[in-house]
Amino acid sequence: MVKKLISLALKNRLVVLLAAAGLFAWGVFSVQRNPIDAIPDLSENQVIVFTEWMGRSPQVIEDQVTYPLVSNLQGIPKIKNIRGSSMFGMSFVYVIFEDNVDIYWARTRVLERLNFAQRLLPQGVTPTLGPDGTGVGHVFWYHLDAPKMDLGEQRALQDWYVKFALQTVPGVAEVASFGGFEKQYQLVVDPVKLQYYSISLMDVMNKVKANNNDVGGRKFEMSDMAYIIRGLGYIKNKEDVENISLSNYNGIPVRVKDIGSVQLGGDLRLGIFDKDGEGEVVGGIVVMRYNENANKVIADVKKKMKEVEKGLPEGVHFKTSYDRSELIQEAIASVKGTLIEEMIAVSLVVLVFLFHWRSALIILIQLPISVAVGFILLQAFGISSNIMSLTGIALAIGVVVDDGIVMVENAYRHISEEQQTETQKPLA
Repeated sequence: MVKKLISLALKNRLVVLLAAAGLFAWGVFSVQRNPIDAIPDLSENQVIVFTEWMGRSPQVIEDQVTYPLVSNLQGIPKIKNIRGSSMFGMSFVYVIFEDNVDIYWARTRVLERLNFAQRLLPQGVTPTLGPDGTGVGHVFWYHLDAPKMDLGEQRALQDWYVKFALQTVPGVAEVASFGGFEKQYQLVVDPVKLQYYSISLMDVMNKVKANNNDVGGRKFEMSDMAYIIRGLGYIKNKEDVENISLSNYNGIPVRVKDIGSVQLGGDLRLGIFDKDGEGEVVGGIVVMRYNENANKVIADVKKKMKEVEKGLPEGVHFKTSYDRSELIQEAIASVKGTLIEEMIAVSLVVLVFLFHWRSALIILIQLPISVAVGFILLQAFGISSNIMSLTGIALAIGVVVDDGIVMVENAYRHISEEQQTETQKPLA
């Protein structure tokens, strides 16, 4: 069988060369299409359901949120396991599917069940799906270099400008903000004044909520003209909150500023983000979607950041905190270097010991084609080009080289022996 195959290849050299060229071209195409990442994705095929109910203990969260969600999500098809975790004010439910399940099909099934489970949860509690990313999806971190802005202003700039712009980049699942202070209006109530005016804290909350709203009326026609009647009531500044009327005392309106003070402050923080011990910074974490090309996503994010930076206030710039593309490029460069080094070493070995340049050329052609076939198989089986797979290819190059040298040397020896036999035959 082997002899027939070799004979067929020798008789059809052009076909073999065309097939080799086709495999090489296919391999180059597969390299361009195959997702490139530094870290292999070994995470489970899961959908995360996140629910927030601030101020409640873990036991209350477990009984009223986590348990109802876990119970109702169990009937989804192709589920491998469900895990629930309850903590202070938050609930996490991890729905783990079988490995061959499409992640977006799984998210749709979970969302359908959540619409049904919503009625079992306390009023005002709404579960949400986590981003469609994996545990290794944090591909790029950045922070703002803004020495003339305080942490609250930086966080507002990040949340309301930078974040929305970067989320439009293809392949980005989420841009999670970190650091700084989230601005909020804080109403500091004096309990003595509440008691004096006979106003409860719940009355204050309801009045403030009711007065922060636009209301619509109806159309009013007069003199062949139509006017739309509406009431403008959205709060625009701190003074609007202070002037909200809560009640009346002996015919005199009691406003918010009469029972307390209104101030701008930051939301409660559970930690800080410090850079190299030099102080706090504000930034974001770019989370990549499932099965995306990390190298391409990072390149697109950097390109978008250059556009966004033009609209930032004067003196504000982006600084990179973590960039996985550097590790990716190092892994690719390692494989390229290994391939080039082994091609040079093999060429020298063959030329020195055999003194035959065509034998060296055979091995040099064999190496890139073998690597190309490896990438074709990676693309076919849906395996990304990462440190593990690229290292495997780099190690396999050595085996291919050894095999090529042995086969070429053996063929060269047999040809030499046949030539010597022909020359030693007596002339007729």
